[in-house]
Amino acid sequence: MGVEIRVEGLTKSFGRQVIWQDVSLSIPAGEISVLLGPSGTGKSVFLKSLVGLLKPDRGHIYIGDRDLPYLPEHQLYETRKLFGVLFQDGALFGSMNLFDNIAFPLREHTRKTEAEVKRIVLEKMDLVGLMGAEGKLPGEISGGMKKRAGLARALVLDPEILLVDEPDSGLDPVRTAFLNQVFIDLNAQLDCTFLIVTHDINTARTVPDNIGLLYQRHLAMFGPREMLLSSEEPVVRQFLNASKVGPIGMSEEKDASELEAEAKMGLDSGKLPPIPPQQMPSNGLVRRGQHAPGAWCAAHGVTPPPGSFVDELGRNWVDEWPRYVASMQAGQAVGAGGVTPPGGPGFPPPGPGPGGAAH
Repeated sequence: MGVEIRVEGLTKSFGRQVIWQDVSLSIPAGEISVLLGPSGTGKSVFLKSLVGLLKPDRGHIYIGDRDLPYLPEHQLYETRKLFGVLFQDGALFGSMNLFDNIAFPLREHTRKTEAEVKRIVLEKMDLVGLMGAEGKLPGEISGGMKKRAGLARALVLDPEILLVDEPDSGLDPVRTAFLNQVFIDLNAQLDCTFLIVTHDINTARTVPDNIGLLYQRHLAMFGPREMLLSSEEPVVRQFLNASKVGPIGMSEEKDASELEAEAKMGLDSGKLPPIPPQQMPSNGLVRRGQHAPGAWCAAHGVTPPPGSFVDELGRNWVDEWPRYVASMQAGQAVGAGGVTPPGGPGFPPPGPGPGGAAH
């Protein structure tokens, strides 16, 4: 079971340089959240603050009822055990094989026997698709395998919160899509709280339950996926369209003269792309953090971009979702008897929408 993270008025600076200030948000327990933002906006600094590696200038980080920045050392040490962290490069020890890398937290922080360590390590390696690679060194494997090994290591202490820093860094789009599927399947299986920092728009559009955007030294927006993907905020439209037109410049923000020149020329960052169906777990079951497609938009009177929630087969999942959920529930009820649920093999889960990620 995941844990809620509640952040209130968080501010961090290095010397005179303010990284971000007065950041407040609640990351729901057991859901997948993604944090976006231009380079240099302090996304990795935010992750390090959440786990207590950096102390904020002011503000609060509540992990359950514990206010992380103000905990005494021994309580901070215990609270950190709730976290697993996947670093950008995997952060593997080059002189250790994958088995020993993944076993390291168990040997360092627990008193488990080697037989128990072996069972847990092999279980996590199987979970991320690395069985058979136990004896390989980090220098002998691909970037994608390093990421999965780092993920297995982050999971060995059964964390309730998983922080993931730019998992797409150094990976091609296909491996990124496969890794995203691993995250979704792990969340469905383990029910832990995920926070993923990424620059990959495809990941942000298809994977999470919630999205946040850091910009201009503050949190511009955080909320359900559909809220951000349907927002007409200029910075959101520019980021989602990867457009040069808009408030984001080569340095974090453009000056007033650049924005005025764009306005005079009638330039626009473009229309928001359609919201794709959300990527599903491999078993097709609905995760706890998932909501019916279009539910947030309907509840808030927002018209999503044209073509939203339509997959590659032309199915509109606003209409298909109730029938799909009923089909899966029927399948769970009779699955033990080996009976194919209504619409089973002939009723596949949502696929990628226009521009969406392949499963």
